[in-house]
Amino acid sequence: MKYRALLIVIFAIQSCNLFAQDMEYSRKVLKTLTSPQFRGRGYVENGDQIASAFIAGEFKKSGLIPLNKDTYYQDFDLSVNTFPGKVEVRLNGKLLKTAVDYLIDATSPAVHGTFNVIPVQRAEINTPEKLDALVKKAQASFILLDDRPAANESVADQRNISAAVRALRTKDELDFKGLIVFTNEKLTWTTLTYQNARPVISVNKKDLNPADIHSLTVNVDAKLIPDYKTRNVAGMVKGSSGSDSTLVITAHFDHLGLLGKKVYFPGANDNASGTTFLLNMVKYYAANQPKYNTVFIAFSGEEIGLLGSKAFVKNPLIDLTKIKFLVNFDLAGTGEEGIKVVNGTIFKKQFDQIVSLNNQYQLVPKVDIRGEACKSDHCPFYQLGVPSFFIYTQGGIQAYHDVYDRAETLPLTEFAHYFQLMTKFFNTF
Repeated sequence: MKYRALLIVIFAIQSCNLFAQDMEYSRKVLKTLTSPQFRGRGYVENGDQIASAFIAGEFKKSGLIPLNKDTYYQDFDLSVNTFPGKVEVRLNGKLLKTAVDYLIDATSPAVHGTFNVIPVQRAEINTPEKLDALVKKAQASFILLDDRPAANESVADQRNISAAVRALRTKDELDFKGLIVFTNEKLTWTTLTYQNARPVISVNKKDLNPADIHSLTVNVDAKLIPDYKTRNVAGMVKGSSGSDSTLVITAHFDHLGLLGKKVYFPGANDNASGTTFLLNMVKYYAANQPKYNTVFIAFSGEEIGLLGSKAFVKNPLIDLTKIKFLVNFDLAGTGEEGIKVVNGTIFKKQFDQIVSLNNQYQLVPKVDIRGEACKSDHCPFYQLGVPSFFIYTQGGIQAYHDVYDRAETLPLTEFAHYFQLMTKFFNTF
């Protein structure tokens, strides 16, 4: 009994050391991917190229077989609106903090100069006639809409106002200089493939009274790149069975990049965490040969419309009909409230397998089920008949598509347990 107890203690110590080493690697990768040198893993100053080169280097260290002949890269083109130079906004002469007080809409064109501002309330655009009158009045001015809903707005008013706001943002035939939207909503950014006709600025600043604003000074450099060349990263570990059946593990590495020269979006949870999770899987299966060929794909272009995964299924580097199962990892950095499995209702047998393993080993707090949702890179595969899950963690910090999604504040609460659960799941195939 004493010998058995000693073995248990030794095993526990070894397990703790392994856990510590895995988490040390994870933290290092997360910190690297979210560092300023990676430019937010976007399409200004080659952030995507820097990130993909790092991932390919990790694939090579683990001895993965390149999926595209002699290279890990799969090139494809996308269109992207970028903000590579100055991004400055002043209201009544006071400089606002980029991505803290305001955001430039991702579809905005370049704009430079000082302009008059016309403040309006939502009630002033609740009919087409009022909207037309406002636009005629604005001409070379910016409209500043106080977009905080009034308590007495009717359902019809809300519907009309929403339509008016969409028109002010995007309708080419409305002839005025630009739009400022004052809001209490959280400022979140994105990246998009096109430019609209006019600049749009969203402002959330508690000590600002929109009715008092009469001037805007703005310097925003925007550049639409119609044929930016980016790349996925793909490699494989050969299975021991000799079968041509394949398991696929994916995550997107791209994020929102730079907004001007000084501000970048780190994208720790979205999706440096999923990329870190994938690279942990790479290390694990490189050292523990799986039964089936296991393919690892890090996608670019997810944030701009799942473009990397769409490019892959259009020009696949593997036979998609041979995929036994695909799991896409996005938002892997929390877990206080467990994980959620998209397509769990579709592939119920596999979902129940994850639940059973979690019940057996007591790893993550809970495993929630969800139906179809074309929200991440599993979707183009699923639409072609590939059995697939998209799994994300729940709870914890709420930073998302903002400058607060940083490595130093991402808890990785259930990262190790989540990793253990998923390796157990893959090993059931």
